[in-house]
Amino acid sequence: MTEADKHFIETCREILAHGYSSEGTGVRTRWEDGAEANYISIVGVQNKYDVGKEFPMITLRNNSKTVKNAIDEILWIWQKKSNQVSELNSHIWDQWAGEDGTIGKAYGYQMGKKYEFKTKTGMQTMDQVDYVLYLLNNDPSSRRIMTNLFNHEELKDMNLEPCVYGTQWLVKGGKLHLILSQRSQDMLAANGWNVMQYAALQCMFAQVAGLEVGTLTHNIGDCHIYDRHVPLIEKLIQAKSMEVQPKLIIKNPTKDFYQFKVEDFEIEGYEYNPEIKLGKIPVAI
Repeated sequence: MTEADKHFIETCREILAHGYSSEGTGVRTRWEDGAEANYISIVGVQNKYDVGKEFPMITLRNNSKTVKNAIDEILWIWQKKSNQVSELNSHIWDQWAGEDGTIGKAYGYQMGKKYEFKTKTGMQTMDQVDYVLYLLNNDPSSRRIMTNLFNHEELKDMNLEPCVYGTQWLVKGGKLHLILSQRSQDMLAANGWNVMQYAALQCMFAQVAGLEVGTLTHNIGDCHIYDRHVPLIEKLIQAKSMEVQPKLIIKNPTKDFYQFKVEDFEIEGYEYNPEIKLGKIPVAI
């Protein structure tokens, strides 16, 4: 059982046993047929992964191809700093695209905005990504290596407010640690996806900064399972997990974050339970 399996199973069991129901609260989300997408949820979840030891992948279902799409999305946000849906290989953002083909002033748009930052050598103008990279290379002891996507001034211009909204990067003992903050988490559709993509980003930043990879701490505000996902979740958490220890291989030795490509990444030592087939997962929108 991987760390990802363990956290996924424990969190889902806690939700199913003790979660709050959203019924009667006027939820925003709907299923494709127009019905309310209600859910059960718990508040304030924290899961920690030792990414340097094991790349966090759930083995209860097949994530061998999903991981590439997850990395593609994180590069879309952090490297391309894009909000153009056509620049993604997957179609996960299609339903949120506006007439201009973008998701509005969300995610990549926010990462590309430039600000004035105080540095040891004076004021410098850069975006949030370049600020993180600058500090990791020039002031790694800083406790202010942070990003924030939840820009209140521009929430009205976003087709969807960010779910994952903040990061804090800490260098301790020659290792790069990441704290990931998320306001809302759909356990079935997004939990494994978000953890994999930010663990991959952590590995990229560690390579660029000449650091080892440390822990990923994932803090979730509202952690939920949608009503139509409950049977699928029950099937997953009863399934047999694999005794493996996946590892992310980065084939590109670059020290330039902007040179990474999706094809530079491979997973070694991963297996999944081939008996579990969930079919098409309904997505609440």
